[in-house]
Amino acid sequence: MSALLLVSARKHFQQPKFFAPVVPDYLCREDYAVGHAEAGQDKTKPTAPHNGALAVMSREEWIAVSGLLEAVAAVGLLIPATRRAAARGTTLMFTAFLAGHVDALRRAYSPTGTVSARRIHTLRLPLQIPLILWAWSLAGAKRGA
Repeated sequence: MSALLLVSARKHFQQPKFFAPVVPDYLCREDYAVGHAEAGQDKTKPTAPHNGALAVMSREEWIAVSGLLEAVAAVGLLIPATRRAAARGTTLMFTAFLAGHVDALRRAYSPTGTVSARRIHTLRLPLQIPLILWAWSLAGAKRGA
């Protein structure tokens, strides 16, 4: 599990676009941008973003934070004194990631979704279940001789 988390954490920083579709739009802050004005407005001036209440970070920041969380979880799983807490945290993290996978699947099957996105996210979502169960098993497994 630690190796898997470390590889994934590294990929968050090397190929962040791989994770971009799994970050729900409602979590992503949109900064002021030029060229996104509505009809009848000057497109050369910055426009106010339409952020939801949960939009506290940009998509890139969410990807970086989740990569850091995965790296911390990987290290925590390797240390006997922190293994149980890290396993519980990893279970919660994977469970929270379900929301992103469900949202990505929803968008893949929307009118703007592609056949490729449908295929990818239809496979990606169910993979979370074994990861959650694996992490949970590490939290309750007996340690020692």
